[in-house]
This record gives sequence, C-alpha cells and structure tokens, in this order.
Amino acid sequence: MTPKKDSSTTTGMSLERVLEQLEALWPSAGAEDWDSPGLVVGDPRARITSIHLVVDAVEATVNEALEQGADLIIAHHPLLLRGVTTVSEATYKGHLIAQLIRGGCALFSAHTNADVVPTGTSAYLADALGLVDHTALVPGVTPGHGLGRVGTLAQPMSLYELAVALGEILPHTAVGPLVAGDPAREISRVSLCAGAGDSLLSHPEVTGSDVYITSDLRHHPASEALEQAALSGGPALINISHFGAEWLWLDAAAEELRERLGIDVVVGDLTTDPWTFQVQRVET
Repeated sequence: MTPKKDSSTTTGMSLERVLEQLEALWPSAGAEDWDSPGLVVGDPRARITSIHLVVDAVEATVNEALEQGADLIIAHHPLLLRGVTTVSEATYKGHLIAQLIRGGCALFSAHTNADVVPTGTSAYLADALGLVDHTALVPGVTPGHGLGRVGTLAQPMSLYELAVALGEILPHTAVGPLVAGDPAREISRVSLCAGAGDSLLSHPEVTGSDVYITSDLRHHPASEALEQAALSGGPALINISHFGAEWLWLDAAAEELRERLGIDVVVGDLTTDPWTFQVQRVET
C-alpha cells in the first residue's frame, strides 16, 4: 500500500482549487437528476500534484493510481451512484474508499455533466468518426451543450464499413461492435450516444438517422425499435462497448485538465469493460 504523502513538501495546488476548475470544465448543473458526480473521497486542503484519469474506479485502477503516486483519481463513473448504508471493508466500495484514504488519494467523478459539454464523451466519439457539423442530439439549456450527438459522415459508407471503422477506433474489448441491419445499407446521417442510450431510441433525431450508435442495448427495446423501423423507416443499430466509447474521451479530457491545472495527468490504460471473453460456436 502506498503510504500517505507528506503534503508539506509537495507543489501542485490544493484540491479545493482543483475542484473549482473541474466545476468550470464540467458544471455540476449539467448532470442528470439521477446522477451523483463530484468529490467522493478527499480533503479539500490536500495538495494535488498528480491526477489519474479512468472510466471506472475499481480495484485494478485504484491500485494502479496508488502505485503511480496519484493524489487524485478522476473517474467518469461515480463509485457511489446509488445509496449505500455501509462502507464496511467487507464491501468492495468500502474497501476501495479505505484504500484511497490510507493512500492519501482523493476520488472525484465527472459523469453526465461531462457527457453534455461540447467536448464531452459523445462529441469526442462523433469527432473520431469524422461527423460533419454534429450537434447535440438532445440540446441542453446552455448553447452547445446536450446529450448525444447527431451529424453527417464526410463521405457515405456502408453499414458494414462503418462498423469496421468503429472497431478500429475503439479500444479492444472482448465484444466488438454488434450490428442490427443490412450490411450493405448506405449510411450518411448518424446519431449516437456514448454510454447507455436506449432511452433515446424513439427520439426524432434518432428515428430520422440512418444508424444509431450507443451501448447497453437490451433485447426488447432494440427489437421493438427495429420492428418499428421496418414498418415506418428508422435507423440500423450498432451496439458498442460502454467502457470503450467513454475511454476514447479520456485523452481529450486529460489535455483539457493539463491546460487548466498545469498538473501531471495520466490516463489509465487498464481495460475495465466487465466482459473478458466471448465464445463463438464453430460449425463442423
């Protein structure tokens, strides 16, 4: 276990000042009502000299951050998204919180408030795909902010070609892009939502697209959307790794943090996608 650091001999800036910059970058007012972003562990008076940026705060990423001497972990997904009644170390959340406190490392999450900004998770995915003039799928109150993105490919391509391109952009995970639709279908208009986006399947911008890209699509919502599309028109679907879609954004977020804070920011390279392998039946 990494010992708690002696803040009297470090440079950097106080966690309190870092939090002010994080609020400016990812305003908490932009978070969904059900969300719980913000500081989970940490003393606002502590000195921050090194930040570790990850999608998920789990045993492996916390250990990695502590081993590398990080003072602050910024995770996209909140560790305490839903209420807990104990932080006993017999629970994994209590265990991680105890590890962080003993290691002198703070934990902060930027979740849906980091999704909706113009440089957020969906916007970065849209940029990676080369979408032209993309805008928020669900516009927010603040101009340029909003959930998801919708735009046009610089050059139309087939659904198969788009799925292959996505597979090359995203980090390797056990399950690559899953596609529902005719592989030869020409794709121009693309809507997407990094993270779990099946709540937007019936949104007019989605139904008016050639394809909708998101994660965690469940059987019934996907099946019903495809049946409706066959009847009255609608998009093909591409289901991608939730972890992978949001991991793409970390490099851009790290660069923004370096510019604002002047502090060392390291992007964790551990895969925290929960699926580790896939079995495919081989016909004999």
